[in-house]
Amino acid sequence: MERIARRALEAEGIDRAEVSIAVVDDATILVLNRRHLGHDWPTDVISFGLSGPGAAVLAGEVVVSAERAAAEARRRGADPLAELALYLVHGLLHLCGHDDREAEAAAAMHRREAEVLAAAGVPCTFSLADPAEAGRESLRWTV
Repeated sequence: MERIARRALEAEGIDRAEVSIAVVDDATILVLNRRHLGHDWPTDVISFGLSGPGAAVLAGEVVVSAERAAAEARRRGADPLAELALYLVHGLLHLCGHDDREAEAAAAMHRREAEVLAAAGVPCTFSLADPAEAGRESLRWTV
């Protein structure tokens, strides 16, 4: 995870960062999602930026759900660690300023995720050609 995080941050031109990475279960990420985002479902990743624009050091926290990664990987027939790496890269890209609220921005962000994962030697677990992939982050998961 550390190697992939470094690769993602370097790819974004970040040379100084203090990022906490927490790997949790669905119950824990559900609590965070409720408390901080007002969403009543577990999600795959949540990022918390702790530094302001133009800060000399990028600071933040990325929380990823290993339980969600395992379930999604099982559903897709993918490697759970590759799925977890995708969540980590996605969260780090958010810390670096990427946004995926609009379809075009989401597609660009997914392309960037695929580039970072490929550079790290990690297989991409989603299809860039599938428009349904753009909304994965906002899917409602059952507990």
